[in-house]
Amino acid sequence: MKAGACLGAFLCAALPGVAPAEPRFADRAGALTDPPVYSGGWEHFVGGGVAVFDCNGDARPELLVAGGTAPMRLLRNVTAGPGAPLAFETGAFPEITGATGAYALDIDGDGPLDLVILRVGPNLALRGTGDCGFAPAPETWNFPAGDAWSTAFSATWEAGAAWPTLAIGNYVDRADPEGPFEACDDNALIKPEGRAFAPPMALSPGYCALSMLISDWRRVGTPELRISNDRHYYVRDGFEEMWRLDPPAPRSAADGWPQISIWGMGVASGDLTGDGRPEVMLTSMGDQLLQINTGAGFENAPFSIGTYAQRPHTGDDGRPSTGWHAEFGDVDNDGRLDLFIAKGNVDQMPSNAMRDPNNLLMQGADGTFVERSVEAGVATGERARGAALSDLDGDGRLDLAVVNRRAPLEIWQNESAAGNWLQVSLRQPGPNTRAVGAWVELRGAGEQVREITVGGGHAGGQAGPLHFGLGAAEAAELRVIWPDGAVSGWVRLEANQRVRLLREGDGFAPL
Repeated sequence: MKAGACLGAFLCAALPGVAPAEPRFADRAGALTDPPVYSGGWEHFVGGGVAVFDCNGDARPELLVAGGTAPMRLLRNVTAGPGAPLAFETGAFPEITGATGAYALDIDGDGPLDLVILRVGPNLALRGTGDCGFAPAPETWNFPAGDAWSTAFSATWEAGAAWPTLAIGNYVDRADPEGPFEACDDNALIKPEGRAFAPPMALSPGYCALSMLISDWRRVGTPELRISNDRHYYVRDGFEEMWRLDPPAPRSAADGWPQISIWGMGVASGDLTGDGRPEVMLTSMGDQLLQINTGAGFENAPFSIGTYAQRPHTGDDGRPSTGWHAEFGDVDNDGRLDLFIAKGNVDQMPSNAMRDPNNLLMQGADGTFVERSVEAGVATGERARGAALSDLDGDGRLDLAVVNRRAPLEIWQNESAAGNWLQVSLRQPGPNTRAVGAWVELRGAGEQVREITVGGGHAGGQAGPLHFGLGAAEAAELRVIWPDGAVSGWVRLEANQRVRLLREGDGFAPL
């Protein structure tokens, strides 16, 4: 049986528990002489994301941390080498305040990663100039800055387009005198017009978006936009949304999209069942909702799966948890995706737990998840917001960064006893140089699938290599389904390496 296969059939409750390997992380935040803090008042109760990307080509990813009312901070990765203590220094970056989050992508197809900065106020697009340099986007891009309270983002390249399609999610309409309750702003879909952006199209009504993800979730070559919305402010009549992109149109219950209303904060996507289709994790106040992808729609996972994480798992505060950023990643490289959830009270909301430790849910061989954040050392109780699981030192183990509201950034180095691994980056000729929308399939260490996406999380995401845990396998076979649907042949790759694959026709060659 494939790892996690019981999940799709909802049989996990009948299987015996399997204890996962014990993760272990070392606290490296002390190496930051002036750690970033996500600060601000009511307009920064939400947001607080971190973008993870390599902006100077040294294979050590940088961290761009939203500051709220404080300036954004670019932390350049100066770690000495694989396994060395994680080390960062503040890099030069434009003075930007009001930021809620950021995402990296190569908008103009010239190689260096560009940035979209979400803000309370006009958003920003910055053009990457190489060696971690950034400049305001040229006016010829026609980037629509708007003047909203932006809290969610996703992007893709639609078929035949020379420029990306962007989706920007907006929270409460600050100009509505009847707000904030029932005053959700519209979202925006920004299509390309040649090598520039067309005027934005309103996705209306909006229900206070806090996370978005464009994904080909049905694996039919047609990406769609999932939006997770905050019930706290839409109050009634709102729900989680799925939008077709071409032409823009919302899915409804009539075509298999059930209306679910939650206090949606973050979205994570990953194939847990081994069928090649991504499951979706939705964070919320209270239950953290895992949905199983059936191909025709989504079904809620059984409570016994261990992912609902609806109460603090340490301390004596029995009030509901508040989940924000969620991310799947194979922390112990056993070939099974684990799950990190950043937790924290909105501010002083009395209905929810005040000390709300983050979750590190390790997946066992039976497809169920077990809480291991205490054993790992990462069960901190600050008001966490954005986060990232990423190999920051190049040793093949996923490290952890956590952004906190009114508390310093946390950086944790993975020192777990872990299995073998493989990290894969794709490159292809422009316009979509990073092959956003491609699928990478791996076999030989279970059957694993990853999709290259831009978006999801809570106000921040990653533009880096796909990470595969291989367990004891010393090699694996890999193929690529490119964004235009072309399929490469299977190629054998040795374990414990990073590979960058350059598209050559329908296949690829190591760079």
